[in-house]
Amino acid sequence: MQHLTAHPDGILAVDSGYCRPGLAAIHLIIHQGRAAVVDTATNASAPRVLTALAAAGIAPDQVDWVILTHIHLDHAGGAGSLMCAFPNAKLLVHPRGVRHMVDPSKLWEATSAVYGAERAFALYGRLAPIEAERIVEAYDGLEVELAGRRLRVLETPGHARHHICIWDETARAFFTGDTFGLSYRELDVEGRAFIFPTTTPTQFDPDALHASIDRMMSFHPEAMYLAHYSRVTEVERLAADLHRLIDTQVAVARAARGEGVARHVEILAGLEQIVREEAERQGWCLPEEEIFDLLRNDLELNAQGLGVWLDDVALKELASA
Repeated sequence: MQHLTAHPDGILAVDSGYCRPGLAAIHLIIHQGRAAVVDTATNASAPRVLTALAAAGIAPDQVDWVILTHIHLDHAGGAGSLMCAFPNAKLLVHPRGVRHMVDPSKLWEATSAVYGAERAFALYGRLAPIEAERIVEAYDGLEVELAGRRLRVLETPGHARHHICIWDETARAFFTGDTFGLSYRELDVEGRAFIFPTTTPTQFDPDALHASIDRMMSFHPEAMYLAHYSRVTEVERLAADLHRLIDTQVAVARAARGEGVARHVEILAGLEQIVREEAERQGWCLPEEEIFDLLRNDLELNAQGLGVWLDDVALKELASA
């Protein structure tokens, strides 16, 4: 199947079809005739997941877990639909996300505030609620099993306060959601991946993100499975780049002047300059226009998130004065 990539250790990456090919991956862990689904993308992605499972010989009643790294809808919008399809599955999600899976109305309101209601509906469709008794709170250090294969929860704030990453002991790898940034395969150079932090609204916290990356690296992972997009190795190099680029983006935000739209435009221009510098550093072969076509939405959201973070910092400084 064109939208399915097989990785080592029984891990499959399903291209969710969200927005464009190669943007958002759903990962399937297949072990001893059982399966776990890590992140779900949107309602429209559910048929691809079911088709990929069928191709792997997995029936819907053999799916034990649906795991959400966090509840942003490009990761969790299809959770309700898939839970309807998997009669025996439990949903694993950060405690902060449980109530939003049971009643997604406030999650929908927050998403509509970022994208606008019409575009949000076009992207994600109608969110299906999930019964509370089918949800397991993913607290830090929790271990669950997939037919004897141990999966450990790490709480990893920085991108969002409700973010977790999953340590797969068998694969010696993490499923990282957005904590370990994004890395699009179109920008690989001779198999060498790049990395870029995501600072999207509304809970970006650079100090927490640095700490979460360091904590994951303490496990000495051999690979990271990113939602955007799938498997990367050379994780020590990529972690160092993430730390550097988090600090660089924060510096751009702090240097911005003005308020509202003017500040946002200045931050966005600074992020675009970072991309130009990375293009030269990484040796990207694509023309600049194509690079910005790939990254435009991420840069826009990053600029928004940095603006929200600046406002939060200002409020905290005012409160402590």
